Amino acid sequence: MSKQVTIVGAGLVGSLLSIFLAKKGYKINIYERRADMRKTAMSAGRSINLALSDRGWRALEAVGIASEVKKIAIPMYGRYIHNKDGSTAQQPYGKDNQAIYSVSRADINMKLMDLAEKQANVTFYFDKKCTTINRKNLEASFEDTLTNKITTVTSDLLFGADGAFAASRLNLQLNSDRFEYNQHYIDCGYKELIIPPGKNAEFLMEKNALHIWPRGSFMMIALPNPDGNFTCTLFMPFTGPKSFEKLNTKEEINAFFNEEFADAVPLMPTLVEDFLVNPIASLVTVKCAPWIFDNKIALIGDAAHAIVPFYGQGMNCGFEDCVVLDELIEKHDNNWEMIMQQYQALRKPDGDAIADLAIANFIEMRDKTADQKFLLQKKIEAKFSAKYPNKWIPLYSMVTYSPHIRYSNALSEGKKQQAIMDIIMALPDIENNWESPEIEKQILSHL
Repeated sequence: MSKQVTIVGAGLVGSLLSIFLAKKGYKINIYERRADMRKTAMSAGRSINLALSDRGWRALEAVGIASEVKKIAIPMYGRYIHNKDGSTAQQPYGKDNQAIYSVSRADINMKLMDLAEKQANVTFYFDKKCTTINRKNLEASFEDTLTNKITTVTSDLLFGADGAFAASRLNLQLNSDRFEYNQHYIDCGYKELIIPPGKNAEFLMEKNALHIWPRGSFMMIALPNPDGNFTCTLFMPFTGPKSFEKLNTKEEINAFFNEEFADAVPLMPTLVEDFLVNPIASLVTVKCAPWIFDNKIALIGDAAHAIVPFYGQGMNCGFEDCVVLDELIEKHDNNWEMIMQQYQALRKPDGDAIADLAIANFIEMRDKTADQKFLLQKKIEAKFSAKYPNKWIPLYSMVTYSPHIRYSNALSEGKKQQAIMDIIMALPDIENNWESPEIEKQILSHL
C-alpha cells in the first residue's frame, strides 16, 4: 500500500483531507505557501464568511469534529430581504427549521489544522511555495518564502489542494498533454464591510438569517458572527453606472449607501473607512480536466473546481470530495488505480454542475429575491413539495440539504422543474388561484 502522501495546500480541503488519510494509516506531509494562520493576523477585508450545509457537516462528522465546529457556527434559517423602500421580507430556506450555518473561514481552517496535528502521522510545513511537480518521479519541490531554500520531496501519492489559483495545477498543466483549462470571471467583484455588535455584544439585526439587499445589478449580503458582528459583502460590477469605479470619495460612498442601503448605514459606523481600505476582489469559476494523473496525483477542492460563492457550496463541495475519496479508499481497499479513476468519474460532473448552479444562484439572489412572481413560484413549489415530498424536492433543498443527491442530478432535475414552473407561472390569473386543486393537477400532469 502507498504510504507517503504529499498535500499541496493547508487550506480547508487540504487540512480535512489529511485527517481522512491519516485515519486510514497514511503518512501525510502538507506544504503551505502562507504562514501559519494560527500565529499571524489575518489580512482585513478578505475573509468572506462561509455557509456550512449538510454536505459539509457530513464530512466533519466523519472525522469527529462536527460538535467542535458547531460551537463557532450560527444557524441561518432563511433569507432576510431588505428592500430599497425600507420594507423587509423573510424567506425560509427549507422546512422544519432547516438551516445553513455561518462560519468564519479562518476559524474553521484553524480548527481543522489543530485536529490534523493531533494525528501522529500529519506534519505541516508553512511558508513553502510549490515550484515544480515531476510526474515521472513523483517529486515536488517547494521554495521557502523566507530563506529561498528549495526542498524536494518524493512520495507515493500527491494531492493539489492549493485553491483556485493552484500552483500544483499550473505545474501539471505545463507538464501534461491535452490538459483542458477554463477560467471565467463574472463582471462583479466584492468588497468586505462590517456591521459591529451593539452594546453588550448584541446583534443589531436578526441573528439567525442571511441578510440580502438585492438591487438588480448589484447586492449586499451580511452573515452573523459569534461575537455579535455581521460580515457584510458588497457584490458589484467593476465598471458601469453603479459600480466600484464610481465610488472613490467619501461623498460618493456616503451618497451611494444612503440611496441604496439606507437601513444599513446607521449600523455601519466605519463604513467609509472600511470601503476605502479594504480591497476589491474578483470572482472566478475554474473548470479543468483531467483531475488525476498517472493514478498517483489528484487535484481536489478549488484546485479542481473553483466556483463563485453564491450557492454557499464551495467549501461543502470540497469537503464532499474528501468524503467520496474516503469511501472509495474503503470500497477499493487502497487500490489507487481504481480509486483515482472513480474519484474523477464521480466528482468531475458534480464539480461542473455546482459551478453552473452557483452562477445561476447569483442571478437569483441579485435580481429575483425581491421579484413578486419569483416569490410566488417558490410558494407554489413549497406547497406542492410539502404534499408530494417524493415527487418534488425544490432545487435549493436538493443542493443544500440532500447530500445523497449528486450535484449533477440536482442540476438536471432542477431544469425539468423549472420547465414545468414556466408553464404554471404563465397560466392566466395564477396570482389569485395558485392554491387551487387545478394548479396541483396541472403540476402532477407534467411530472
